[in-house]
Amino acid sequence: MNMRKIILAIAAAILALPLAAQVKPSQKDYLDRYNLLVSKLGAAGVGIETHLQKWEKDYPDDLDMLSGKFSYYFSKSRTEKLEEREGNRYLGNAPSLTLKDSLGNDVNYFLVSSYDDELFGKSTQAIDKAIELYQDRLDLRVLKISALLDYEKDSPDMALSGLKSLIDYDGHSHPSWVYPGLVSDKELFPGVMQDCCFAFYQIGTPSSYEAFKELSEKMLEYYPDAYQYMTNIGSYYLVYKKDSKNALKMYNKVLKKHPDDYATIKNCVLLARNDKNVKLEKKYLPMLIKVTPDETEKASSQARLSAL
Repeated sequence: MNMRKIILAIAAAILALPLAAQVKPSQKDYLDRYNLLVSKLGAAGVGIETHLQKWEKDYPDDLDMLSGKFSYYFSKSRTEKLEEREGNRYLGNAPSLTLKDSLGNDVNYFLVSSYDDELFGKSTQAIDKAIELYQDRLDLRVLKISALLDYEKDSPDMALSGLKSLIDYDGHSHPSWVYPGLVSDKELFPGVMQDCCFAFYQIGTPSSYEAFKELSEKMLEYYPDAYQYMTNIGSYYLVYKKDSKNALKMYNKVLKKHPDDYATIKNCVLLARNDKNVKLEKKYLPMLIKVTPDETEKASSQARLSAL
C-alpha cells in the first residue's frame, strides 16, 4: 500500500468514529458569561436573550438564569421619558428638571416610566417560576412586588394584593425565610413588610395611602405586638386624612406599651406643632429630648421647650 492509500485509509477511519460529545457549560460558566455581557451591554443588551435561552435549555431551574430572564425582560419592557406634571413631587419623586415658563413660573418635568405589556408579562413569568421553585426566598417575592409597584404607579392594586397574599402565607405556613444579605430571624419578615409599607407611603397618592393603611392593618392581624404598624396607621390619619384626633389616638396606643419609641414621639411633636397646640407640644417635647439620639435635635427641642 503506497503512502497515499495509507493516508486515505486513516482519514476514512477517523471519519467513521462518532463525534465526541460537546462538553456542556457549567452553571457557573453561564453565570460568568451573563455577568460579563451585562457589565458591557446592560441588562437588556444585544445577545443576552440568546445566552439566556441556551442557559435555560441546559439548566431550566437555575435561579440565576431565572433572575437573569426577569431582569432582561423587565428592562426590555421599560422605557422612560420626561413629562410635565403639576406639583413638586410625582409618585414620591422630586422633578428631574425644572424650567421657567413665559411668566417666570416653575414648570416641573418628571421621569415617567411606561411598559410594554407583553415583555413585562415575560418578566413576571420568570420571577413567578423562581418563586415557585425557591419558595423561601423572600427577596424574590419583594422583587416582583417592586416591579408591580413601578408598573402600576399610583394605583398599586396588584402589588397590594400580592403582599396581602404573602402575609397570609407567612401567617399560615411560617416559612423559614431567606433574604441574602439580611439575618434570617423572626424580625426579618416584619422588617421587610415595613419597608414595603414605606414604599406605598412614599408614593403619596390616595390609592397608595389607602394601601399603606390596609397593609399595616393586615400585618397587625398576625403581628399584634408589632407597634410600628400602629404608628403607620397614626401617620395615615395625620398625613393623609389630616385627622389629628385619630392620629394621636393611635400614637398614644403605641406609647402606652413602648413609651420610648422615638418615631412615635417625634410624630406627636409634629402633630402638636401643626395644630399649634402648645399644651400638647409641651407634653411631648420632654419625651423627645429624652429619647432622641441626635444631639442637635436635643438642643433645638430644649430651646423650643424653653421658649414656649
